[in-house]
Amino acid sequence: MNSNVLMQKLVFVAPVIARIILYLLMGLSVLSIGIIIERWWYFRKRKDDLDALSEELRRMLAAGDLGAVRKLLKASPSVEAEILTEALAWYDSGPEAVEQILVKATRLRRKKFESGLLFLGTLGNNAPFIGLFGTVLGIVTAFRELGGNQMGAMGNVMSGIAEALLATAIGILVAIPAVVFYNMFQKKGSEIEEHAAALGNVLIASMKGSPRVNGVKRDAREVEHPGRTVEMEA
Repeated sequence: MNSNVLMQKLVFVAPVIARIILYLLMGLSVLSIGIIIERWWYFRKRKDDLDALSEELRRMLAAGDLGAVRKLLKASPSVEAEILTEALAWYDSGPEAVEQILVKATRLRRKKFESGLLFLGTLGNNAPFIGLFGTVLGIVTAFRELGGNQMGAMGNVMSGIAEALLATAIGILVAIPAVVFYNMFQKKGSEIEEHAAALGNVLIASMKGSPRVNGVKRDAREVEHPGRTVEMEA
């Protein structure tokens, strides 16, 4: 008896829940579009010619002009330039310290360029199931109409099933752009990490190619004396 009462209550609230699910999917789609636009603008603002930046960086480091390197990185809007600027502050500590800072700076900025991706990925994976749940509830409602055995019941059933299938269609429609842009933005994040590592390698290679004593750059010229070598400071 209690199970029958429970079933009747579930059948009664099914249309209300199905309609709530439709509104929920529409709200999630608007939020998804907002995040997609925001992420697109974030990456668009930070776009730069990294090949040219790398070439200029290599040339300035070869000349030993760290001031020009800092100006070059400051003028670049890219995330990679921010990461390299932070690492460059540890230049006098040696290549090992710079390498550690490159890793740390990249990890800290990963939270920024991956912002919103968790929502897009979760929505892309689950929106079809939310829509399917709404479809099931809609079909339950349609068969309840059929069970009432009223005039025109079949028309109500067909209309209810059509509305129920609409929930699944909306769920899929919400999921597709979320998945597409999730993959796109995740790829852009991976590219930022790869480009930052490549620029960092240019800096570290330049440091390892320069004579250094206790982290301080020295002149390569040495004056030799019998039995010992004296290195002159620049």
